[in-house]
Amino acid sequence: MKEFKYNIHGSQYKVEVINEQKDLIELEVNGTPYAVQIERPDKSKFIATKPAAAPVTSQGTPVVAQAKVKSPGGAVKSPLPGVILSINVKVGDQVKIGSKLMVLEAMKMENTISSDRDGSVLEVKVDKGASVLEGADLVIIG
Repeated sequence: MKEFKYNIHGSQYKVEVINEQKDLIELEVNGTPYAVQIERPDKSKFIATKPAAAPVTSQGTPVVAQAKVKSPGGAVKSPLPGVILSINVKVGDQVKIGSKLMVLEAMKMENTISSDRDGSVLEVKVDKGASVLEGADLVIIG
């Protein structure tokens, strides 16, 4: 069993990997069990590059990045782990491609999560202040 400890914005998280099978991982986060389905990327498509310096404004604050994640089944998923700073939609709202759904803070950067499809918001799966993992469903659009 693998065990990890994370400190995210002052909150401690103890993550224990219970079982790992192909694309399904069973784990516990602070004693709460989760079954997480993951998509493993095709490693042959990756190219190693030197990371660029994060852009900042003249006041030294990070530039807000746009993060669009297209996913099947109407779910907009988190592109990376982080904390939900704001939610800009509610159930029943009509959205278009590119509509701002929420803001996710990750690695001290604010990432705008935009809609990848036109439709109606069927469900908001997270709350403001929630910590989310990469690939977590954020909003369901139908």
